[in-house]
Amino acid sequence: MATATAARPTAPAPRRTFRPRTLVIAVCAWALAAVFLAPYLEMIVTALRPKSELRDRTYLPQHFEWANFVEVWKESTLGQNLQVSLVVAGGATLLVLLVSLPAAYYTARMRYRGRKLFLLLVLVTQMFQPTALLVGLYREFHQLDMLNSVWTLILANAAFNLAFAVWILTAYIGSIPPELEEAAMVDGTSRFGAMMKVTLPLALPGVVTTVIFTFISAWNEFVMGLTLTTEPDKQPLTVGINNFIGAYTVEWNYLFAASVVAIVPVVVLFAFIERHVVSGLTAGSVK
Repeated sequence: MATATAARPTAPAPRRTFRPRTLVIAVCAWALAAVFLAPYLEMIVTALRPKSELRDRTYLPQHFEWANFVEVWKESTLGQNLQVSLVVAGGATLLVLLVSLPAAYYTARMRYRGRKLFLLLVLVTQMFQPTALLVGLYREFHQLDMLNSVWTLILANAAFNLAFAVWILTAYIGSIPPELEEAAMVDGTSRFGAMMKVTLPLALPGVVTTVIFTFISAWNEFVMGLTLTTEPDKQPLTVGINNFIGAYTVEWNYLFAASVVAIVPVVVLFAFIERHVVSGLTAGSVK
């Protein structure tokens, strides 16, 4: 004899209440985003304006001049400048990591005499601006016959970002318990292996932070590139963009087209490295 089972009544889903505070926060967030994005939108619109419409007060041009990007690429050294900036920023970032990681690891793990003084000196070096040392840098690289060289810009940018990288990485590595490395060494791993397999994965957010700040600092550097390089095809992108500003006229459409090209690598870097920041928070877990 079959027995019918009555279906249990399902409780209605709770209705989501909309709070006025949420609306205020959302409006403020969108307004703040619009304020930050407005200059970039204006830059893109101006880069697409025809030369005859540069002085028009309309926000959008009557037609978009995509040929501005082609002309600025063909009629100038923008391609060579972009290549120089990529090599300089990438090389300086790699050199800073190769030097700062061992220095930060030793400073964080070893309690040697003068450690606090060393960290203080590292912090003090951040107070010096590159412009204050330009004359000495120029004379030094001139005597070494290293002007108009990519290696000169790599060494100079790495030197000015090294202190910040050591300071940041020392704080990150110092926050990691040394017992994790000791446990790995008890299992037969060397100190170098413990550092590579345990410490560095846990310090990945600090490494990513160092990469971002070093790359952007070297990418945006202008004064050293202007002083240490004089040949147009060997100058970084920041100096190459400045060449569109003449003594009496400014080619605004080409200037902004080159500026759009200049921000693309940084945007790609952030898009690529963002997931590594999130994954770095949970990487290196000890089983």
